[in-house]
This record gives sequence, structure tokens and C-alpha cells, in this order.
Amino acid sequence: MKEMLKNTLILLIITVVAGALLGVVNENTKGIIAQREAEDKKAAYKEVFTSAADFRSKEAFMDDLIRAKLSENGFAAESIDELCEALDQSGAVLGYVFTITTHEGYGGDIVFTMGIKNDGTVNGISILNISETAGLGMEADKVLKPQFAGKNVESFIYTKTGAAADNEIDAISGATITTNAITNGVNCGLYYFNNYLGGADHE
Repeated sequence: MKEMLKNTLILLIITVVAGALLGVVNENTKGIIAQREAEDKKAAYKEVFTSAADFRSKEAFMDDLIRAKLSENGFAAESIDELCEALDQSGAVLGYVFTITTHEGYGGDIVFTMGIKNDGTVNGISILNISETAGLGMEADKVLKPQFAGKNVESFIYTKTGAAADNEIDAISGATITTNAITNGVNCGLYYFNNYLGGADHE
């Protein structure tokens, strides 16, 4: 009986000590992880807005009314997760960086950042998360991504017969679902910019 109590007490002490050590390790690494995530996020912003010196998160940029308007205008499957102002050295706003999720991907959600200058020019997109079919939808980074950069249009459409205008995007061969998903995601960002950030007239 004494031996059993002794063993139970030892196990209890080991559990308590292990739990305490785990808590200390978790507390110490939490800050490091948060800092790394912030750095990764800033790198993604910088990729789509290279001229920006810093980025400032915009709070309360989304509400139920805006969500309803997005849905009414064909963006029920898209969500704007984050919105930042891209700032120059003096703190003046150069444009915006969106983090957008489209739920229309063939293999699941596609998440990307998107930079838009004050004049409405799309700086480009940077794909953060994608799990489309290898050799098809996974070509988005190589095929679709470059096509949005430097374009100043109200919205984009995709074509299978070769882009003939700035607002046309060449679809990935055999992956129109992926093409449609990313194009809709970009258009969602443009719609928000044009309707809630002053559009190309914003200063």
C-alpha cells in the first residue's frame, strides 16, 4: 500500500513538473512564433507592394452590410480576411494590401495577398496557400500570378483563347476552376477598393 502511494506521488510530481515546464516553454516560444508570423506576413505584403516602407492594418474594414453587398455582387465564395494600408517613408498612403480567401478552388481554399495602388493599378498577387491539382491548378503561381501585375482595370475576366485586352487573363490549360477562383478573388478585392476605399479617385 505504501509502495503504491509512493509511486502515485512520484507520478503526480512528474506530471506537475512536466506541465509547468511545458507552460514555460510555450510562454517563451509564443512571442517568437508571433514575431515570425508577423515577419512572414510583412514579407508577403512587401511582395505585392515593393515600394511601401511600412504597412498599417485597417481595423473594422468589414461589416455585415459590406458582406451582403459582396455576396449580392457575385462574391459569396470570397472573403477579405485582412486589409492594410501601404505607407511610404513619410507615412502617406500609397495604396492597399488585401489578404483574400476564395473558397472556389478545385482542391479547397486558395489564399493570396493582393496589392492595389491609389490609382487602381494592381501591383500583383502573392499566393499564400493553394492545394490544387499538380501540373494543372498548381501552375497558378507561374501562369496566373504574372498576368495581374501592372493592370489598371475595374475587373478581370478569363479567356481560353488568348488575352487580347488588359482585363483579360489567359486561363491555365485544363484548370479553369482554379483560374476562375483566383480571378474572382482578385475581382473581390477590386470591388472593395472601388466601392469602399474611394477607387481610383482616392487620395
